[in-house]
Amino acid sequence: MNKKKNYRWVILTMLFIAMIINYVDRAALSIAMPFITQEYHLTPAEKGMIFSSFFFGYALFCFVGGYLSDRYGPKTVLTWSMSFWSLLCGATALAFNFWSLLIVRALFGVGEGPVSSTANKAVNSWFPITERARAIGIAQSGGPLGGALAGPIIGFLALWLGWRFAFVVVAVLGLIWAVAWYRLATSTPKEHPQVSAEELARINAGREAPVVAPEEAPHTPLTQIIFKRAVLVTGISLFCYNYILYFFMTWFPSYLIDAKGIDLKSMSLVTALPWLVGTVGFICGGLLIDWVFKVTGKRLFSRKLILVSCLLVAACCIALTGQVESVTATVAVMTVAVGFLMLTAPAYWSLIQDAVPDHQVGTAGGFMHGLSNLSGIIAPTVTGFIIQSTGTYSSGFALAGALGIGGALIVALFVTAPKVKNDVLEARASA
Repeated sequence: MNKKKNYRWVILTMLFIAMIINYVDRAALSIAMPFITQEYHLTPAEKGMIFSSFFFGYALFCFVGGYLSDRYGPKTVLTWSMSFWSLLCGATALAFNFWSLLIVRALFGVGEGPVSSTANKAVNSWFPITERARAIGIAQSGGPLGGALAGPIIGFLALWLGWRFAFVVVAVLGLIWAVAWYRLATSTPKEHPQVSAEELARINAGREAPVVAPEEAPHTPLTQIIFKRAVLVTGISLFCYNYILYFFMTWFPSYLIDAKGIDLKSMSLVTALPWLVGTVGFICGGLLIDWVFKVTGKRLFSRKLILVSCLLVAACCIALTGQVESVTATVAVMTVAVGFLMLTAPAYWSLIQDAVPDHQVGTAGGFMHGLSNLSGIIAPTVTGFIIQSTGTYSSGFALAGALGIGGALIVALFVTAPKVKNDVLEARASA
């Protein structure tokens, strides 16, 4: 068999596609919610609870999935995770009332929980230090692209064939991906027959130790990983980031309809714009981080500069969105907010990879992601009750903006360089 010099980009392409499907089906409920509300006569509080139910399973299994990816490898975890969540996505079509939708959505979150932390583990295993931020940015950019596609795809299918059929289509796509991943991927590059010695050497350049199979990695007690200050602080900041993201993902479509008076068809198209800009933001964020690292030789500085500055801009814009009057201005300011929000995202996953050794990345990333996704439980429900009690969305936008500012300041003040390597020497060694 002929070996390829750049097989890691095949793995990255698969992760990118997985994130597209991930966000299409995650955002599908928000797009379909106006249709579901009409059928089941849901109150704002009930809608908020359904949005939040996803994150009860999701937040826990972010951590569980990350831990399992360290123990059994990204290939196994992503295969099972994608298969399970796809089946539950299809099962959404079987929901018949508020409670059945609530239960299916919670189980659906269990399946999706491992994805981001396991994808981060795969990037850590397959990419050298100098390419990690851009690889994270490219892989995770599939998320906002999926969110952009969700509006037109789910909206069109729901209008044409009904909202239930839309969930079945997405479920089939997920199952096809799981089969392809199982056939194409391995957990580490050393295991794959198409990885050349040249590529393997490049992947291992600058590491403290070469990438090893999960069963060969040393065991570390969980408490030593999850209670590291960098892991906890990054998780708290990502909580603030995710509060903005999930506020936007779950309530912005309803805001456009309820507060701005646009129709369902227009909403499906308009909500795609912030996601498309967010896709560009994800990719550019990773490229910017790697560029700053290359120019300065300062790994931590490159992560913090992009994260803090861009998250502050996003937070201010999200708060402003609730104050503008016209639909055009609302979508424009929200688009800027999402674009800058996505610019920050690769920095979080890069920071967590820097904070722990390679064989702990899944567990640390999973804990960070699980902690941060408690915001998915809180944001939709809190927003629903705010809307129901005040009759407006403006306080919900203001709260999201305030949390974003807090998240940026936490990283700026409390994330410090790990005591492992000199960043300048490491950058030169990895160049």
